Amino acid sequence: MKRIFPASVLFAFLAVMSTASRAADAPATNAPTPTLEQRVAGLEAYLANSDPTAPLKDKDGKIPTGLTTPSVGVPGPGANAWQMTSAALVLFMTLPGLALFYGGLVRKKNVLSVLAQCFFITGMVTILWYVCGYSLVFHSGKPFIGNLDFAFLKGVDSTPNTDYSYWVSQNVYSMYQLMFAIITPALIIGAIAERMKFAAICVFMTLWMFVVYFPQAHMIWGIDGFMNGVFNEHAGIHAIDFAGGTVVHMTSGWSALILCLILGKRIGFGKEPMPPHSMVLCMVGTGMLWVGWYGFNAGSAVGADVIAANAFTTTTLATAVASFVWPMAEWITRGKPSVLGFCSGAVAGLVVITPACGFVTPKGAMAIGVAAGLIPWFFCYKVKGWFGYDDALDTFGVHAIGGSSCPRNL
Repeated sequence: MKRIFPASVLFAFLAVMSTASRAADAPATNAPTPTLEQRVAGLEAYLANSDPTAPLKDKDGKIPTGLTTPSVGVPGPGANAWQMTSAALVLFMTLPGLALFYGGLVRKKNVLSVLAQCFFITGMVTILWYVCGYSLVFHSGKPFIGNLDFAFLKGVDSTPNTDYSYWVSQNVYSMYQLMFAIITPALIIGAIAERMKFAAICVFMTLWMFVVYFPQAHMIWGIDGFMNGVFNEHAGIHAIDFAGGTVVHMTSGWSALILCLILGKRIGFGKEPMPPHSMVLCMVGTGMLWVGWYGFNAGSAVGADVIAANAFTTTTLATAVASFVWPMAEWITRGKPSVLGFCSGAVAGLVVITPACGFVTPKGAMAIGVAAGLIPWFFCYKVKGWFGYDDALDTFGVHAIGGSSCPRNL
């Protein structure tokens, strides 16, 4: 009897625990079940690149507790595929596109230096982006800078961040935006080519990311940014920058002008010829930039939807027109067009259409192409000579002026 009683108590305890465990594991019976219409509407939201939770909301805009569908909170395979492709295309713009473009324009002795600078910036910016850059730009915080909750990509996984996309994984989105952060400081190299030591460039570019890029990108693209006219209804300035006219081109271009003025002119500037090392490399690099720019512009729709299609179309039209207008302006003023004119016109067209490509019509894109072929050309051909600044590869004339010329920036 002494042994039977403890055994009975133990058996009863195990039976109670087993029952409790099964009860805990049992599915909740009071969770609402989505209707067939709600489930279908969630799938249709994927096709429209829209909010899959919208069909679940009641008349007050609230979702009943526990109500969900399989399409909520998961990435869309097609959207992810397009975004990863776009990220690769934007990286292709820097390595090797921009490296070859700039490498062909400098003198032979400086080619390797330019290539090394592009590689350094790629590595340095990636490290900063992982440590804190992505968080400072794309986490909510203050109007001028985000907080550090995403530092070291903490919590940045394959679940979509619905502040920016309903169907693209946040880790994919962060890598896509990283490519923008890489090419922006790389553009500055064009203005100070052939006269700044590598160590000085390393220090300057690192500081520039914190002082200029991270705050500016958050203000324009951050969910609560001071200038985010798309997502933040309380923005102080309602800017519309679809793919980086302000964040990428204006910041790099105007910074390039200031830096080249501080550094002064290259030794021998204006006294001896400084022809490009290889227009072949320049033309190849331009072609790579054009191809990669489809990821830059159409990819900024964050989904393979109708906006991406419009961006793809308008980017093609504006770029082609500008690549024609610039050398024609050379032909009229100088007596013949040049390969550099074709290349510069193409890049100018890409720059100027960037902030507006998702919104303008094909007719608007054609007009922007004409403006892109004439306004930056005038600054590179006339204004630079009037003021005498040594913008070695016309970063200011093309990117700052081009980026500032598009009417959809502000």
